[in-house]
Amino acid sequence: MLPDERVETVRLRPLAPADEAEATAAHLELAAEGFTFLFGFEPGQDWGEYLAAAARAGDGADLPDGHVPATFRVIEVGGRFVGRVSVRHRLTPALAVDGGHIGYAVRAPYRGRGYATAALRRALGVARDVGVDVALVTCDDGNVASARVIERCGGVLVDVVDTEHGPVRRYHVGTGH
Repeated sequence: MLPDERVETVRLRPLAPADEAEATAAHLELAAEGFTFLFGFEPGQDWGEYLAAAARAGDGADLPDGHVPATFRVIEVGGRFVGRVSVRHRLTPALAVDGGHIGYAVRAPYRGRGYATAALRRALGVARDVGVDVALVTCDDGNVASARVIERCGGVLVDVVDTEHGPVRRYHVGTGH
């Protein structure tokens, strides 16, 4: 775990017009590992159009079937994007099994430094602000690091369910609502 003063430098913030290069680099890096950084983004897409579409999706407008309104935030430390969080405002039946209210990803060079724990704590506040009392947070059963992050944030294991891509741990985490 990081000393408190370093964890305090973790900030969640929305994407901005000046973020294209950093966000695109993070997107390509995480895509190589099978994770999504920018939902619905295609390399080469006009950045301004992407930001506008992301803002509409956050408000619940123009959502593809099976999607819900979600608040997307980058995890920023010292001006660098170390990862991202997405807070879903409600759950579909599929998200209630695998996906949950909050998803997060941390770029490889920044893992193991406490950033995911600090970001999840802040994301729980975002969930509370959109009316979520108890967040469902999931991770692959074999992802020990993510399970520890969720448990450090107060997660209580509900169960482990089988999904098409393997077993998934499902946790309930209070948002302080």
